[in-house]
Amino acid sequence: MKRATPPPKQDRSESTEDHLERIHELVELKGYARVSDIASALGLSRSAVSNMVRRLAARGYVNYERYRGFTLTPAGAQVAAHIKARHETLTRLLQLLGLDEETIQHEVEGIEHHLRPKTLEVFERLVEFLEKHPAQLKAFRSQQ
Repeated sequence: MKRATPPPKQDRSESTEDHLERIHELVELKGYARVSDIASALGLSRSAVSNMVRRLAARGYVNYERYRGFTLTPAGAQVAAHIKARHETLTRLLQLLGLDEETIQHEVEGIEHHLRPKTLEVFERLVEFLEKHPAQLKAFRSQQ
């Protein structure tokens, strides 16, 4: 599993991170993102997303032109990649522990923004351990 030093959290709120995560997903899928796509994915109004995208552009995370699609800057891509890796680590850990997909989605969305880098690093090591030692995982799961 690839470990990367997370970019400094600075002033990134949960909402900022959610927007960057969705933008990253759309850019990977289509090559760009649009306000309407983000609004639909996050269940927000287009005006709320437009305001956030302008803030993200001002912080240097997105290339934004009004009424056009937008993309991530290198800084935005770095932050989004870290957010995605964190999400994937948590998802994989909960899958290994045997939780159902609905529970996993709910739990990951609830805790992913609140983890300190050291905690995430421990979770990454735990995922690696469990994947390398399936007998230990099986023993754990048999205790449930």
